[in-house]
Amino acid sequence: MLRLGALDVPDGAFVVMAIVNRTPDSFYDRGATYELAAAVERVDRVVAEGADMVDVGGVKAAPGEEVSPAEEVRRTVDLVAAIRAAHPALPISIDTWRAEVAREALAAGADVVNDAWGGVDPELAAVAADAGAGIVCTHAGGLPPRTRPHRIAYDDVVADIVARTTALAEAAVAAGVDPERVLVDPGHDFGKNTRHSLEATRRLGELVGTGWPVLVALSNKDFVGETLDVPLGERLTGTLAATAVSAWLGARVFRAHDVAPTRQTLDMVASIRGTRPPVRTVRGLA
Repeated sequence: MLRLGALDVPDGAFVVMAIVNRTPDSFYDRGATYELAAAVERVDRVVAEGADMVDVGGVKAAPGEEVSPAEEVRRTVDLVAAIRAAHPALPISIDTWRAEVAREALAAGADVVNDAWGGVDPELAAVAADAGAGIVCTHAGGLPPRTRPHRIAYDDVVADIVARTTALAEAAVAAGVDPERVLVDPGHDFGKNTRHSLEATRRLGELVGTGWPVLVALSNKDFVGETLDVPLGERLTGTLAATAVSAWLGARVFRAHDVAPTRQTLDMVASIRGTRPPVRTVRGLA
C-alpha cells in the first residue's frame, strides 16, 4: 500500500499530482499562479479535472534570483493552509529541499515532502518523520539545488539512480518515516542530459523492481523538447507518450501540469492493462 496523506493508493492505481507553482518566474507558466487567489483557483480546477493530489512549490528548479527560506515560506505556507481548508482530504506535497520550509508547510497541512534535490538537507527526512508525513526521494546526480548539469557522465545512469534513491529511501525509514509513505523519483532532467532521461524512462522497470513506489516528473521537461525538437508550448504529446510508457513500466505517481490529458492517458493505460474497466462497452452489443 502507498499512502499519501489521507489517500490510500491500492496496487495498480495511478495518482495524478498536479503542479501548483507560486513562483513569479516558473519555466512553464511564467508566474500565472504566483498570486494566492490564482493558485487557489488552479487547485479547484485541477481537482475538477481529476487530480488526486497537488504539489506546491515556491522556488523554480532552474538557476535564477535567490529565494531565501523566509520568502519560500511566504510563498507556500499560506497556499498550503488555503488548500487544506478548501479540500480537507486532498493530499498536498511541498516541493522543497529545505527542512525549515518543510516544517512550516507540514504544520500548515501538507502531507508529503517532495525533495527534488536528492537529500542535500540531512534534516529533511527527520522533519517529515516528526510530522508523520511522506517523502519523495529523488535522483539529482549529486548536484546542488538550482544548478544545471554540464557534461555530466555516469558509468550507468540507471544503476546510479537506483543506488542513490534507494539509499535515501532507506535513510528516511531509518529516520522514522513510515515505509508506506516513501516514494522514489528518477529525477528526469535533474543532473541528466536528454539521453540519460530517455534511458531512465526506458529502463524504469529497474527502479520499480526495487519495491519502492515510483513517482515520475515528466511534464514539459527539456528532454521531451530536445527529443522532438519542439518548444515549451508543444511538449504535451511527448509528455503523454513518456507518461504512458512510465505507467506501463510500473510508475505510480505522475507530477503534471496538464491534468485532464494526463488523467485520460493513465486511465487508458489502466484499461489496456486490465485494471480499469471501460466506462461503457456497447460496440458490437447494441
